[in-house]
Amino acid sequence: MTILNTAVIGAGAIHICHINALRQIPGVALRALVDTESVKGLKLAMGYQCRFYQDYREMLLDDAIDVVHICTPHVEHKPMILAALAAGKHVFCEKPVGMNRSELVDITRAAEQASGLLGVCYQNRYNPTSLRIRQALDDSELGKMLSIKAVLTWSRSGTYYTESPWRGRLATEGGSLLINQAIHTLDLMQWFAGGVTRVKGVVDSGELAAVTEGEDSAMATLHFANGARGLFYASNCNTTDSPLLMEIHCERGSLLLNDNTLWRVTSGERVTLASDDSPDGSVKSYWGLGHQQAIRRFYHAITHPGYADYTDIREAGKSLTLVEAIYRSSQLRQWIDINN
Repeated sequence: MTILNTAVIGAGAIHICHINALRQIPGVALRALVDTESVKGLKLAMGYQCRFYQDYREMLLDDAIDVVHICTPHVEHKPMILAALAAGKHVFCEKPVGMNRSELVDITRAAEQASGLLGVCYQNRYNPTSLRIRQALDDSELGKMLSIKAVLTWSRSGTYYTESPWRGRLATEGGSLLINQAIHTLDLMQWFAGGVTRVKGVVDSGELAAVTEGEDSAMATLHFANGARGLFYASNCNTTDSPLLMEIHCERGSLLLNDNTLWRVTSGERVTLASDDSPDGSVKSYWGLGHQQAIRRFYHAITHPGYADYTDIREAGKSLTLVEAIYRSSQLRQWIDINN
C-alpha cells in the first residue's frame, strides 16, 4: 500500500479534528506538524511522533510530504495555499479558503494550474442531518422547496478575541461572525437550494463591539436559484452555543432541524429522520461531526483520479462570495446580485 505523508500547519483547537480524522484513514501517516509557537508545537509533535517545523516554508521543502492541511488564521490561508500548491502538494484548508473575492480569484487560478488537489473543509455538509436533507430535497419527498429559515446563535466572550489577537481584526480575520462562524450555515443554505442569485443583508456589532472590529450579529434575505426564499439570522451574543435551527418549507410539508435532530413535518405527522448528536459527547456539536467524512473524501479523491465528491475551490467560493455580498449589501443598503 502506498503511504500518503501528511503535514498539518497550525496547532490551534481545530487541528485536533484533522489529526483524529487522519488516524482513521488507512495508508495515511502524519509526517510533520508546523506551528509558530515552538514550545507548544514541539511538545505536540513529540506526542504525535512526527517532525516539527516552526516555518511552513521549510516543511514544504520535504519532498516526502504529499498532503498539507492548513489550520491557521484566515490571513495566512492564501499564501500558504499558493506556496503548498507551487511545491506540488495536495492541500486541504479550513474555511474560509480566503478572506475575500480578490483572494478567491488568485487561489482559483493557482488551483487550476496545480498538479495537486485543493479541498476546503465544510464539514457540516457531511453531518447526518445535512446528508438526509439533501436526499429528501433531491428526491422531492415533500415537493418543491418554498423557503429556508436559519437561526444561529452562539456565544463568544471577550477573551475569545483577546486571547487570539488575529480574531476580530478585519486585516487578519476578514470580518467576524459571518466569515468565521456563520459561513457554515450560509454554505448549507445555498447548497440545499442550488445557489444564491441575490441577497440583501445587514451586519452590526453591539455586545462585542469593544473586542471586534467586525460584526457580532447579522441578518439577511436570500433569493435562491431554485426560486425559493431564504431568511437568515446569526449572532455571537448568546450566552450559550445553541444548535442550528433550520426550517425548510416545501409544498407538502417541512424539514425541521432542531436540537441536532431532523424532523419531517407534514399534516398530522412528525417523523424523526436523522440526528447529529455525538455518541460520546467528545465533539463540539456546533462544529459539526463531519470532519472525518470531509477529510476521508478528499483523500479518496487523491487516490482515485476522477472522484470529485469533496468541496473544491469552486464550491468553497460560493459561501465566501455570499459572505462578501452580505457585507457589501449592509454597506450600500441595497440588494446585491450574485453570479456563481
